[in-house]
Amino acid sequence: MKRTKNQEGTLVSTATVDRNEIASRPLNEEEEIYKENILDHYKHPHNYGQLQEYTLAHREFNPLCGDDIIIYTLIQEGKIKDVSFQGKGCAISQASISLLTDYLKRKPLAEVKKLTPETVMQLLGIPISLVRMKCALLSLKAIHNGIKNMENTHE
Repeated sequence: MKRTKNQEGTLVSTATVDRNEIASRPLNEEEEIYKENILDHYKHPHNYGQLQEYTLAHREFNPLCGDDIIIYTLIQEGKIKDVSFQGKGCAISQASISLLTDYLKRKPLAEVKKLTPETVMQLLGIPISLVRMKCALLSLKAIHNGIKNMENTHE
């Protein structure tokens, strides 16, 4: 994320997203709204920070783009009671994890384990180019691998 000074001299965050990173065709009106939502989640992510109490913490890294996230999850009675993340990366990876953490709260683990890439694509709401697919799905990979590691540890 870049920081620049506005006309008043105040530092502001700016995010730029190359249209080719999102889709190979022009976006329609609804997709433009979703693109703005992605930029908002990138600039103002939901559930950012480390939970004080968590059941699992799992890190995933995307070497192609430099995306690096840690997901923290509090699991109680077979459900995700709370979830947060820390990390850095491109607008798509950060929006994806922000949107997914909103979605995961209060979901049963059995349902979370069945989440598909299509779920993440629906949350993002716009077509993502093949080049950026790993960025978009890093959040799903983090929660799935975190749950697998937790279950393997408790066997």
